[in-house]
Amino acid sequence: MACVVDTCGWIEWLTDGVLVAEFEPWLGNLEEIYVPTVVQFELYKWVKRERDEIKALEVIALTEQCKVVSLDTAIGLLAADLALQHGLSFADAIIYATARQKEAILVTADDHFQALPHVTYFDKSKKLQ
Repeated sequence: MACVVDTCGWIEWLTDGVLVAEFEPWLGNLEEIYVPTVVQFELYKWVKRERDEIKALEVIALTEQCKVVSLDTAIGLLAADLALQHGLSFADAIIYATARQKEAILVTADDHFQALPHVTYFDKSKKLQ
């Protein structure tokens, strides 16, 4: 099934985090995943800060095996509407709008998306208890 995996899901998967088992099935077939360029931005920034530039570039190369979706006018306008409707930040709105435009499931552990339609949400706090 086509999906957009939010940045937090990629990080869980890449770091063998507490939710790795939940995200693993969604990240098993990279060709089925849409990756908004804002997710690439967030991943590159996070990995470069936590590790180094070479590892960050390797992660971006991994995302390039997916269907990378650039921000265009249609996604931007949909994101603005969704941000207003649901109180989302810029990046979250772009990620959610990309999923909606591609008719894909958004897979995340970010509680900003928890109650939104077409979202598969994993609660990290329950795993930490």
